[in-house]
Amino acid sequence: MNQTSSNITLGASQRDSFSKAVTKNVIVVALGVTVIYLNASLIHTFHKQQIFNTNPRYILFIHMVINDTVQLTLTILLFLIGYTLYHINVCLCSFIILLALFTTENTPLNLSCMALECYVAVCRPLHHARICTVRRTYLFIGLIWAISMLSILPDLFVALATEPVAFFSTDVFCLRERVFRNPHIILKRDTWYVLLLVVIWLTLLYTYFRILFTARAASVDAKKARNTILLHGFQLLLCMLIYVDPLLKTLLKYWFPNSLTDSLFACYIIISILPRSISPMVYGLRDKTFRMYLKKHLLCRLTLVTV
Repeated sequence: MNQTSSNITLGASQRDSFSKAVTKNVIVVALGVTVIYLNASLIHTFHKQQIFNTNPRYILFIHMVINDTVQLTLTILLFLIGYTLYHINVCLCSFIILLALFTTENTPLNLSCMALECYVAVCRPLHHARICTVRRTYLFIGLIWAISMLSILPDLFVALATEPVAFFSTDVFCLRERVFRNPHIILKRDTWYVLLLVVIWLTLLYTYFRILFTARAASVDAKKARNTILLHGFQLLLCMLIYVDPLLKTLLKYWFPNSLTDSLFACYIIISILPRSISPMVYGLRDKTFRMYLKKHLLCRLTLVTV
């Protein structure tokens, strides 16, 4: 979220030429539509096949796909607003920012839950059916949303308590820092991010090394789970770049002072869009069962189009 905002902010202060602005918007929309279409195909495949609805692994996966689809849609919306409307009402901006922040924070939490499920499946296979039930999976999804809301909603309450009433009827450039301006919010946010990421990285490292030791027994499933955890770690690493946005922006100003908007646009693609394209790759393309049903769905769609 911060990276998206920074890119748009500097795009507004150092305006791109019309042709360059159109090109950037077309690239963002094209990439976004591609990822969203693939995600929609995954969601459709999941809901059409009962085998996925009763498997905790696929339930967690499809929750992350839906979450990433919402997050990607909102970041693209903010990107387009930044180049077209420039200013929107504070209340509308607050709603978009809050929902985007919820979904952004959900991603690393969901990744940690998926890593734990892999760990149980590989290292505790006899207890997997008892521990990883469908009911508990949905409870964990509810817990993910509860943690994100408890982290983000205090920002809204502080803003309501400290900002004048007239502020919420004004128009602003839609950034988190423009709506939630209290300095205590920034301190709370940074502290929470550090704590959250430390816990999640410890979870990923623990599950990876436990699965790694199990994989030494030459189990194909264990080796596949180990590679999946590595992909989770890579995706989490990309998600973490959002949290170092201020430092990244400062470095880009220093390294590329003459092409700053282009540099930030590239960062926006890498940070906001690329991580959302990894989720379909992890299960939609790597998982044999999901890939089989996904192919059937895409072939049926292709047949309907050509008929």
